[in-house]
Amino acid sequence: MRFSAETTADGVTERLFAVGDATGAVWAPAGATGARPLVLLGHGGGGHRTAPPIVGRARRYVTGSRYAVAAIDAPGWGGRPVPAEYEPFNAEIEELTAAGKPLGDAFARRGVVAAALAIPEWQATIDALTALDWIGADAAVGYWGVSLGSAIGVPLVAAEPRIKAAVLGLMGYETLAEPAARITVPVEFVLQWDDEIVPRESGLALFDAIGSAERTLHANPGGHMDVPRFEIDSSERFFARHLMNRGLDQPS
Repeated sequence: MRFSAETTADGVTERLFAVGDATGAVWAPAGATGARPLVLLGHGGGGHRTAPPIVGRARRYVTGSRYAVAAIDAPGWGGRPVPAEYEPFNAEIEELTAAGKPLGDAFARRGVVAAALAIPEWQATIDALTALDWIGADAAVGYWGVSLGSAIGVPLVAAEPRIKAAVLGLMGYETLAEPAARITVPVEFVLQWDDEIVPRESGLALFDAIGSAERTLHANPGGHMDVPRFEIDSSERFFARHLMNRGLDQPS
């Protein structure tokens, strides 16, 4: 892990880093010492590691619960080179956009490729972060990610035993059914009832495919980008239930 910048504001320290080719950011309480839970944030298709929604959520989890929080740029996002593997899907997306046709299926199939590239990067990032003395090797790890963050997150949560709870959603069934069935940790699933990208039936089918004994569906009216702000509150309570009783009760 190579750190490139560090800033502190309002009690939160942000450190930019790279692990291999992956660029990321990690937030923690200023002067943090001792072990603490770690929450991973998967950005959406229009985001990156320091997009305002990611930074805002990270700071909320740090100040509210004193977690460490990390995000990495998915391959092709945040200034990273666009992988050659995306080219057929990007061309298809451009054609569908020009024709005014739905993009969800093309996004989903590109997401499968993105996940295959991103999962090893996330696992290497978890290795590096949990080696830090202010997170710790035994840190309880959670994952939050919707849309592209779920295209990558569903197979990541299925493959990575260190992740103990996940907030997922805004993705469909067709490309994610198999990894969803392998998820066994608690899941909070966000679905937008009028999603113009992911058909309602596909999102509901993905929720139903998740193998977890504990899974909760949060369905809200509105389109893909209209997730209510109160879902942040809910995710914070969700992680408190499932991470704090596994990690340090009162991290400093």
